[in-house]
Amino acid sequence: MTRFSLHGMWPSGPTYKVALMLRLTDTPHDYDHIDLQAGAQREEAYLEKNPYGQVPVLEDREAGVFISQSSVILDYLAAETRQFNGKDRLERVKARQWQFWGAGGLANGIYRTRAAKLGFFKFAADVEAAHLTAGTAALEQLDGFLKGRDWLVGEAATIADLDLYGITAYAPQAQIDLAPYANVQRWMTGVEALPRFADVMTCVPKESVKA
Repeated sequence: MTRFSLHGMWPSGPTYKVALMLRLTDTPHDYDHIDLQAGAQREEAYLEKNPYGQVPVLEDREAGVFISQSSVILDYLAAETRQFNGKDRLERVKARQWQFWGAGGLANGIYRTRAAKLGFFKFAADVEAAHLTAGTAALEQLDGFLKGRDWLVGEAATIADLDLYGITAYAPQAQIDLAPYANVQRWMTGVEALPRFADVMTCVPKESVKA
């Protein structure tokens, strides 16, 4: 039996982050499609896996656990696979700092603007504008952080890069132009050059798949 199963939905940015990590680490896994539009995330069987009623969830059959929240799942997989985990404890701490930072203005700004542009949610005009402002401000910050750097932490890609890439990659769907952020674009190219990389449109299956 395959050790891991990813429960998610293909348009979900957080699901993409975890699917990308599994792919880049060449970790075999099943994929269980959760139909959010049909309300599958509110069914009792799913809530037993994730009481928050969200995707993704990583099931580790060997350990007998279900783990939710994409950044936590990346942390778990980095420890289990010993990949993208930084070279030492300090790099691991710094990577997690970046993950917490990315969950603020960057994620809220890009994901929520994308949701509005694609019709997933409807916000008041001033609220939508505030999300867009938060997203572009975070991108400007990220661009400055990446000046002269290939990766966010140390000399190799970590889960910090995968996590923030899994947010930034949705900027085009949010109709946010990345052209002004040259350092961000260069960094994204580096992530996309990693072996086994797959983009937001192809990485996550659109239906359940067994490994």
